[in-house]
This record gives sequence, structure tokens and C-alpha cells, in this order.
Amino acid sequence: MTPDTAGDSGGEATPDSESDSRPVVYDLAPDCTAEDVDVGANYHAVVNGVVEYGIFVDVSDEVSGLVHESNLDRSYEVDDRLTVTLSEVRENGDLAFDVFQASTYQTIVVDHDPVLTPVANLDVGDEVHVEGQVAQIKQTGGPTVFRIADETGIVSATAFREAGVRAFPAIDLDDVVRVGGSVESHEGALQIEVDSMARLNGDDATETRQRLDAAIAERAEPTPVEPLVEWPAFERLRGDLRDLARLLRQTVLEGRPIRVRHHADGDGMCASVPVQLALSNFIEEVHDDEDASRHLIKRLPSKAPYYEMEDVTRDLNFALEGQSRHGQRLPFLLMLDNGSTEEDVPAYENLAHYDMPIAVVDHHHPDPDAVEDLLAAHVNPYLYDEDYRITTGMMCVELARMIDPDVTDNLRHVPAVAGLADRSKAEVMEEFIGLAESEGYDRSRLLDVGEALDYAAHWLRYNDGQSLVNDVLNVGCDDEDRHRELVDFLATRAERDVERQMDAAASHLEHERLDSGAHLYTVDLDEWAHRFTYPAPGKTTGKLHDRQVTEHGEPVITIGYGPDFAVLRSDGVRLDIPRMVSELNEEVVGGGVSGGGHLVVGSIKFVKGMREDVIDSLVDKMADAELDAELSSQAVVDTDL
Repeated sequence: MTPDTAGDSGGEATPDSESDSRPVVYDLAPDCTAEDVDVGANYHAVVNGVVEYGIFVDVSDEVSGLVHESNLDRSYEVDDRLTVTLSEVRENGDLAFDVFQASTYQTIVVDHDPVLTPVANLDVGDEVHVEGQVAQIKQTGGPTVFRIADETGIVSATAFREAGVRAFPAIDLDDVVRVGGSVESHEGALQIEVDSMARLNGDDATETRQRLDAAIAERAEPTPVEPLVEWPAFERLRGDLRDLARLLRQTVLEGRPIRVRHHADGDGMCASVPVQLALSNFIEEVHDDEDASRHLIKRLPSKAPYYEMEDVTRDLNFALEGQSRHGQRLPFLLMLDNGSTEEDVPAYENLAHYDMPIAVVDHHHPDPDAVEDLLAAHVNPYLYDEDYRITTGMMCVELARMIDPDVTDNLRHVPAVAGLADRSKAEVMEEFIGLAESEGYDRSRLLDVGEALDYAAHWLRYNDGQSLVNDVLNVGCDDEDRHRELVDFLATRAERDVERQMDAAASHLEHERLDSGAHLYTVDLDEWAHRFTYPAPGKTTGKLHDRQVTEHGEPVITIGYGPDFAVLRSDGVRLDIPRMVSELNEEVVGGGVSGGGHLVVGSIKFVKGMREDVIDSLVDKMADAELDAELSSQAVVDTDL
């Protein structure tokens, strides 16, 4: 037994029991068990029954025994208090007590120090005690369901007070608690039927938190994996990816939900689907609940190349509803293939009022001074003087493998799909394509997969389309024939719709030759392209641009514009679109210019009535832009306006 504090009897305080010669009487905590009592020791007791041959006494809620009538000095009634000595523990486990009589004694309070069972070692039928942190509190129409996370896993603990009434109302989310009860099976998952639950305080809580934190930090450590291809430029990012993998694994171990936002294009889905698969696997490993991943990770596309206020408002409302209805922590937000720019700041500042950490993996030109203070992690090749040829999909395949190496065989083809979909001219693209070919994907099929992903993303709009997208990308797909048939169908439909769009718009391209020697093409997409269908203005501009690049073999700039937007593409010209956007916003007063992108691809928005001034000023800047032979059509348009 574990003494906690010294008390007194007869009004005498005894601060130091070691220097006190008076006999000791132990006052057991209610949850103390037979393991906490010793033969010959004295205990405070309460009479719980009177019989002809003696009285039954409780020395705790869990420990009772008999004082035989031969040892009684007087008569007793139920609820009378007395002090007793444990005289014998019989073979059948029954306890025998004698009345302890002393004119003075010292009292020592004893807390129960049970044998703790790790969540990972729970078995049906066991009576257990578990210590952990409360990760969720959900009130049902019947019991209250607590999710308890220890260093080995997470388990449900159900406690019943009365139907629909909160049990243990003093217990809050994130408290460290000790739970006692029996292990049962419920809908295929283990759960503890709670007999007792107590919040740990003071040194006990601190010690338990430190133990949990140390164990979770150890379990969160990413698994070392060799890169799929050797690429010195990529190696500089691997440390940041490992740090993020560690943070995401820790988030799962703590029971916090994860919300993934990704750009709705081929590279964005090549980034998000592998990470979602890896995190889902890890969630299922940590939680003894096959439905846990469905509740704890959600992937959603974003149409714009930045985090719009519309999206953040939806995410925040969803998170607050989940917290209110399901007792969950607010989620961790993971931004993929967007999130690095100043345009994201208003949305991030909105989340800063709540406990919602944010991490970003992106290959757009970043504004680190604007976003760094708002992010828990930021992975971007530009932060290491690299550029967008390292696609987000390439980075996230390695991130997923660090989270769960077992996904590797599902992902060997994905970096090639991401690179081709985003027109990457990385020096290792042929190695990625060779890796995909070894898995049965030739270049033509890889291109079709990327086109099918873009087509599916367009029609899914704000829906994640998880099953459909996984089947198209062939990640987590259990039917190879369905994957091939689906890709063939969607890619063929996409090709048909692109040709239809080109027939409508191509003849209306306006051309001029800039003083720099570059060809400039402009087209009014509002007038000369099909709207609200595939391809959207961003991809339409990209397809028109690619045709002119192929025709000329010289530097080309293409602007596709509408009433209040313009999509920009360049080949062999260094536009530095983020800088242009900043300058336009200052120079065109009242233009309301915003947007961004890469050095050679991007999009802007502006006030409809200022379109002519904005486009004229934009063309002037493009005329002054530097030609750069190293820049070619390395990325598709990442705007789906």
C-alpha cells in the first residue's frame, strides 16, 4: 500500500510519522483492493452488516471482512465506525479482523496504487485499471463514452449514470485519469465498462503526463525509409518531411482528428490520397475500432490555389460541430499543394482563435514571412532554393511512407503520375517513370491517370470522392480491372471535352509579338469558351498555351481572362507572378488584385470594372519580363476558376 498523507486522532496532528511512536491506523482510499492490505496492519472501518456471529466491516469499497463475536467488546450497528486489525487472510480469500483498541494513534491515508494494464494488452473478461488522457467525451442516449489514450493505444470506456445523463461530470477533455472496470467486446471492438474513474492531480498527474508524453514521442518517431529514387535536390526536404510525419503520428496517438485540404487537381490528389491511406492505417493500428479512421480523418478538395474564406468557414463550422456533438478535440489541419502564400493568411488568422494547428506541404512560391508564425510545420522546396519541379505529390509519397512504410507497394507509380500531371521537368522524372513502368504503368497510362484525376476532380467539386479517386489513382483499390476501365472512360471523356473546348476558343486567340521576342496570346474565355464545364478556364488556358508552345518552339505567354479573373501561363519567360500581383495591387488603384502561383504559372482576380486597366498593366509587365531558356512548360495551371 502507498501512504499519501499523515492524519491524526484525538486532535493531535502528526506531520512526521517516522518520528511518531504511536501505532498506525491506515485510512484506505475507496478504490483500494485486497492487494493494499497486510496481515497485522490496522485500518479504519465501517460496519456494513450485523449477524449473530459478529459484524461485517468495510475498510474500503473493495475490501470487506468479518470481526467474529469473540473479538467484540460491545455491540455495533450498521454505519458505526471503528478501528480494526487484519488478523488473517484465509485460503478462500476471506478476511478476518479483530477490534483494534488504542487510546491514541496516528492515521495515514492510503491511495490505491493498482496494477495498470496497457490498452494494447486488454482482453475480454479482465478486470483492469488503465491510466491515460481523455481524448474524447461523447454523451449518447444511454452511457457516456470516454476515449482514453495511453502510451500503447486508445480505448473506449463507457460509464452509465442514467439514460442520456453525463457520467463523471467533473472529468474534462485532456484530463489525465485512472479508470477501473471490466473489459468487454462491443461491435467488434474492446471497451471498458467503467466501475471507477478518477482525475489524477498534482505529482501523480505530472508523472503520468510525462510518462505518456515520453512514450507517445517514442511511438510517433517516423519509420526510416529509403527514398524511392536518389535525388540530391529532394534530400534537403527529407528532414522537414520527417518532422511532419512525427507530428502527424503524434496527432493520431493523442486522438485528435485530422482534416486534409488539398488542391483539386492531379498533383493535389497524388499528394492527399497517399497521406490519407497512411494515416488511416496508423489510426486503425492505434484505435481498437475499425470505424476510427472514418471519424478521425477527412480529405476535402479546394478549388482555389489558396485557402479561401469559404473553405475555412466550412472547416471551422464542421470542427466546432464535431467538438459539440462528439466531444472531440478540434482537428489538426493539413494543407497539401496549397497554403504557402499570403493569400492564405486571412483564413489562418481565423483559425488562430481556436486550437487548430496547421501544417503545409506545398510547391507554390511561398511567402514565408507572412505564414510561418501561423504554421506548426511548413514543407516547401523554395525554402531550400529549390522550385516547383519537386511536386507536392512527390513529397507526400515520401511523407506517407514515413508514416506507414507498408503503403510503399501501393505508391510506387504515384510520383510519376504527379510529375506528369504537373509537367515537372525534374531531372529524375525518367527514374520515376521507370519505377512506374516496373509496376505495369507505361507513360501513356500514367498520362491517362493524371487526366482522369483532373476530370474526376472537376465534377466532384467540393466532394472528396474517396472511393472514386482511389480507384482512378489505384491506391487502396481492390480491383485492377475496375481501375483500368475507369481511367479509360474518364480520360476519353476528358479528351473529348478538351477538344470541344479547343474548337470553341482557339480561333479567338489574339496574338502580338513582344519587344523581348516572346509571343503573347490572349483570349476572352467569357466570350469564347464553354463555361461551367470541363475543362475550366485554368485548364483551358493551359491547353491553348501548350498548343502555341508546340507550334512556335519559342518563348510564349498566354493569358486567358474572364470578367474578373485572368489565368497566366508562360514558357521560356520568367514572369515571377507573385511579384507581379503585388505590384498590380499597388499600381491599379481600386483594382483589388489578388492571386499568385509559380514563376511561370498562376492566376489573379480583380474588380470586374477594372479589367481593362489590370490586363493592360499586366501585359506591360510581361513585355518587360526576362527570357529564360531554363523555364519551359513545367507545370499545369493550378487554378480551377
